Amino acid sequence: MPVEVGQPAPEFTLRDQNREEVTLSQFRGKKNVLLVFYPFAFSGTCTAELCQVRDELPRYQNDDLQILGVSVDAPHALKAWAKQQGYGLPLLADFWPHGEVARAYGVFNDRLGAPERGTFIIDREGIVRWTVHNEIPHARNLADYEKALAEL
Repeated sequence: MPVEVGQPAPEFTLRDQNREEVTLSQFRGKKNVLLVFYPFAFSGTCTAELCQVRDELPRYQNDDLQILGVSVDAPHALKAWAKQQGYGLPLLADFWPHGEVARAYGVFNDRLGAPERGTFIIDREGIVRWTVHNEIPHARNLADYEKALAEL
């Protein structure tokens, strides 16, 4: 069951594509967080979605918002993908324990062994304020993010 609006966001610490630790609570009191789970780096739909986020990044990631992408890929794969696609956002490796953070957010697909397309907007106090969960293979609509972020 995915985390619901109004609930505290589960805390996590993961390594990004540069092997730097990123902890959700490091943004508490400072920035809202757009947490974007996706199944796999280098896959067609995931690449298209994150390229759209990349192209629109200046509209979303600013002094008030941090975007974090999360998959079960290893950091070295995420680094290669980020370099290939020019992603300017942290891509977090929920690699080991495998899918632990995706499970905590209720978007891990046991059959696939990867997260489904779950998106969470977490406010500065660490509370989930908006969420959408798209099962594979359905892509998300970036316009939904924009509307939800405008309401923060």
